[in-house]
Amino acid sequence: MTRDDDGTSVESTAVGDEPATGDANGRAPSRRSLLGWGGAGLALGAVAAGGTAVALRPGSDGRPAVPDDTLGAAVPFHGTHQAGIATAVQDRLHFAAFDVTTDDRAELIALLKAWTKAAARMTAGAAVGEGAVGGLAEAPPDDTGEALGLPPSRLTLTFGVGPTLFEKDGTDRFGLKGRRPEALIDLPRFPGDNLDRKRSGGDLCVQACADDPQVAVHAIRNLARIGFGRIAIRWSQLGFGKTSSTTPEAQTPRNMMGFKDGTRNISGTDTAALDKHVWVGGRDGPDWMAGGSYLVARRIRMHIETWDRTSLKEQEDIFGRDKGEGAPVGEKRERDEPNLKAMLPTAHVRLAHPDTNGGARILRRGYSFTDGTDGLGRLDAGLFFLAYQRDVRNGFIPIQQSLARDDVLNEYIQHVGSGIFAVPPGVRDKNDWWGRELFGRSA
Repeated sequence: MTRDDDGTSVESTAVGDEPATGDANGRAPSRRSLLGWGGAGLALGAVAAGGTAVALRPGSDGRPAVPDDTLGAAVPFHGTHQAGIATAVQDRLHFAAFDVTTDDRAELIALLKAWTKAAARMTAGAAVGEGAVGGLAEAPPDDTGEALGLPPSRLTLTFGVGPTLFEKDGTDRFGLKGRRPEALIDLPRFPGDNLDRKRSGGDLCVQACADDPQVAVHAIRNLARIGFGRIAIRWSQLGFGKTSSTTPEAQTPRNMMGFKDGTRNISGTDTAALDKHVWVGGRDGPDWMAGGSYLVARRIRMHIETWDRTSLKEQEDIFGRDKGEGAPVGEKRERDEPNLKAMLPTAHVRLAHPDTNGGARILRRGYSFTDGTDGLGRLDAGLFFLAYQRDVRNGFIPIQQSLARDDVLNEYIQHVGSGIFAVPPGVRDKNDWWGRELFGRSA
């Protein structure tokens, strides 16, 4: 493996680089294509196969070849905020938390730059680097290929950094200790937590959401591949059947317990609520987080078999809503204003309501999961809870303290995995990259 003068791995960077051949915009051919030109046969093969790849999974301009409305739209990657937070929730999830295995700051920065380029391409429906086919026959392809021919499927990739990136075991690993946000706290242990260290924490995270599970899996797989030797996946979670919606005009999803979930979730178009509860403000500090958000991820196991033996009346009392319409206790419609005092003091909706928690609100993007069965034949299923907020100290923590202490639903669920991440603001343009403001513009 060779390196540029700045310590960047040339081979690794090329994986997330622009297409191989020079184009009408004058972009130079990559290292891989130069190697390929060593023989006419290889060159011709690359052109022919590359043409096929472009037809299926384009292309140098990153635009899908087929109209969005027929095969799944592309969500813009660049913007003030990262996509995948206020964005209308997609149907599928692949979430991954990573350990950074290199101690070299320059290598980490090079990785984040390569990740950003690859993410921009994949969310546009394009292949990573030179694609899955058409490259040098003697080398592994830049792209793993399982998304060839698939539309963008509204893929979003949302990037975050965990507390251990700033300091781990008392060591300031990358010179970032002084830049850790005060809001990026170590979450307290809540009553009933049974957290598995193998499903918790992480230096980095990427949330991949798409309407096609293969597109989401492809994205995480390629990012992991690009980072080989510098990062390793610590844990990951597949999800389906969104359990919250950021589009209140759409039908409210149901969770694995059969109840509508997220009726009062923050709308992705409610800019006032987003500014108040989700986006980090300029005065919140630190500067590099302005426009970002804080993510809490929790793997919540549901004791499905026990729940399925519970009477309908008890299930509805536990939630504080009826199971069919989703209306709060004593009301007729799902979106009727709940009368909290009409519910049991231990009802889930009552305890989670902003009026019970000093007005605290969070933006949820949870998904259901099933990971087969455990050793006793019980379904390993539940909710993978994802919530974004401006400050977890005023968002997730007071709500979860209330729920963990009193929620009667705790008899049927258990939190078994946990992570907290600072999610920087959006990538502004093609020269920007994930974490640039964190590491400093001179990086």
